[in-house]
Amino acid sequence: MRVLVLADTHNHLPPKLEELAASVDEIWHLGDVVTPPLLDAIRAAGPPVTIVRGNCDTNSEWPLVVDLERNGVRLRLVHIPPSQAPNDIDVLLHGHTHVPRDERVGSVRFLNPGCVTRPNRGAPASVAHLEIADDGRLIWQLTRLR
Repeated sequence: MRVLVLADTHNHLPPKLEELAASVDEIWHLGDVVTPPLLDAIRAAGPPVTIVRGNCDTNSEWPLVVDLERNGVRLRLVHIPPSQAPNDIDVLLHGHTHVPRDERVGSVRFLNPGCVTRPNRGAPASVAHLEIADDGRLIWQLTRLR
């Protein structure tokens, strides 16, 4: 299973969205879409989209947290990362910092795809692909956008 992971688009689509989404089964957006019609454009790329609400999003229908399980891996999607690792998941995916992240905190792997606009701390604009193998192994790959 392959997932395109986006965060902090702030009214901008990544260049070549259709190409980035061409080989994925799902798209996960980790918040700060800002303008709901942008989500329609992301959905038009094809694969099913799961979204969480960011601190700059006003759509109260979007959830703050989404828990998923894929190939036996327990995942949590949020916008703002918690200060401590939760006990009931394997992987926490978040946005908000505008900085890519792949870090283990306790037994939880924290992943952040960076951001499409306004990268922070010298990071490039980026998205990520997450591959979850049938045996639960994860492959996390950042893609620079510029």
